[in-house]
Formats: sequence, C-alpha cells, structure tokens
Amino acid sequence: MKKAIKVIFSISFILYLFVLAMLLFLNRVGGTWSTDLSLLETIRLNSNFVPFKTISTYIQAIFDGSMNADIPIKNLFGNLFMFLPMGIYLPFFINKANKLRMFTVLMILVLLFIETIQLVTRKGSFDIDDFILNIIGALIGFGIWRTKIVQRILK
Repeated sequence: MKKAIKVIFSISFILYLFVLAMLLFLNRVGGTWSTDLSLLETIRLNSNFVPFKTISTYIQAIFDGSMNADIPIKNLFGNLFMFLPMGIYLPFFINKANKLRMFTVLMILVLLFIETIQLVTRKGSFDIDDFILNIIGALIGFGIWRTKIVQRILK
C-alpha cells in the first residue's frame, strides 16, 4: 500500500506542477509591458511591494461594486488555494520539510523564485500580496498534512 500511495502521489505531483506552470507562466499576459521601457521601469510598473494593497483593493471592489466580483474572488481565492497542495507535497517528498520552519523557508524561496521569474519573463507581475496569499495557502496545506488522519493514510 505504501508503494501505491507513493506512485499515486508522485503522478499527482507531476500533474499539479504541470497545471501550476500553465497557470503561472503559459498563456498569460503580464502587466504593463513595453519594449521601449528599461528593465527597471518595467519592474517599477509591474511590481507591488506594499503588503495588502492589492488585497484591500479587491476587497473594496467587492463591496463597492467597482469591479466585476468574479475578478477579485478568483484572484484572492486562486492565489490562496494555488499553493495549498504544496503544503502536502513538499513534506511528503522532502523529509526535512516536515518541520514548519524548514517548510516555510522552502516555500518562501520557491515563491520568491516564481514571482521573480514571472516579472523577468513578462508573464506576470511581482505582487507581495500574491506571495502572502500563496504562503497562507501553503501553510493551510501544511496544517492539513500534519493532521493525524492524513499521517495515518500517507505514512
């Protein structure tokens, strides 16, 4: 049974990574892009380093109706749940990621890498709020991983 679970988890992880790459990098239009802009100007226009700026804008838009509710809801919950599976996969495959501190460090590195690649490849922007929501989602997944029920099933 353990081997079957590992095979199923491995296949599902590969599929998850494929879907994640599609969502984050493929068929995606970035922010304000112009070939006439310098790299620094492009980064300035397509980055948000102010925590909760985008989140508060979206929440306000939901309440005042200034934006189709679809957009903020998909963005907020999409970013929150996109990395929830990583909270289960990382500790399953990387034994050291079973500890909260190591898991958090790994996720910070992974997410900084993804946000930076999105910006540099012009397939998105660097938004600290995406980072915050992704980390929270991954930590929720980690919390699920740590439950006794999941541990009994997977170990």
